[in-house]
Amino acid sequence: MDTLHLDLTVPLRAFDLALALEVGDEPVALAGPSGAGKTTALRAVAGLTAGARGRVAAGDEIWLDTDAGIDRPPEQRSVGFVFQDYALFPHLTVEQNVGFADRGRAGELLERLGIAHLASARPGSLSGGERQRVALARALARAPRVLLLDEPTAALDAHTRAAVRVELHDLLRELRLPALLVTHSFEEAAALAGRVGVLVGGKLVQLGAPADLVARPADPFVASFTGGNLIPGIASRREGGLTEIVLETGGFLYSTDGLEGRVGVVVHPWEVSVAREPPGDSTLNHVRAPIVAMTPAGNRVRIRVGPLVAELTAASAERLGLEPGVVAVASFKATAARLVPLA
Repeated sequence: MDTLHLDLTVPLRAFDLALALEVGDEPVALAGPSGAGKTTALRAVAGLTAGARGRVAAGDEIWLDTDAGIDRPPEQRSVGFVFQDYALFPHLTVEQNVGFADRGRAGELLERLGIAHLASARPGSLSGGERQRVALARALARAPRVLLLDEPTAALDAHTRAAVRVELHDLLRELRLPALLVTHSFEEAAALAGRVGVLVGGKLVQLGAPADLVARPADPFVASFTGGNLIPGIASRREGGLTEIVLETGGFLYSTDGLEGRVGVVVHPWEVSVAREPPGDSTLNHVRAPIVAMTPAGNRVRIRVGPLVAELTAASAERLGLEPGVVAVASFKATAARLVPLA
């Protein structure tokens, strides 16, 4: 099995993309805001971006080494690329689109991806999920050493996106190819990749398993990007292993983390409980405020209480009589309050 090695610098309009990464048989996602350089990284690996400097190699096959004067064109790089808009040929059938890369593998791949019955259809008659499978089959028809996916489910509706993520997760692990994908969604990155790299302004600010990014965010952006509440304050150590944070909005919270100075208190919605009164247990952190908004999400509801967003089951919210305008108490434990330094 090959390993994709890259150590790249690509000049962009506002900054340089600088990325060093190794991708083995575990899919890696580059995630972050729009304009961070994520798609540029994929295009540089594929040889589609001018001005890339550094080194790109798949196993012992060197695709770029500017020090050695090597820069293979895209057609000489064994890459399967699934573009965000899928880039299918509208005048060709599904079978012809897949066979454009290798006619001999088209039938096999259509069967493997469950789209053999669409062989004679044209892209304009397909659903978003079907077009995504055709684009993936075409990328795999080259028998690539590396698979690149640019926002692989962004063009799909929410219902189709969830189903395709499950299929794509299983397929990537079955293929055991070095797979690098980009997305602006942490949810998608966590669903598809074993490691997630958060890219901001061309820099990799944190790389790790999704659970590690949630539990130990490296900075405020990662904390917010992974879905955490971020509440600024000033931290100082207290007796008993606790840190007290005086909030900029008034009040205070406690954490078991040891940072001091200006910090952000990070707590995830599922770690916050909401009630009409403080719970009668050892929970130290309580924020009392009117409910600002309630947003349904399936059988759960996201509830904003002052600066905090909590996530409860819809049944619990109804049982407690929670609704916008009602004064409630959002509570969470000191062990759930992670601290990140703020400049």
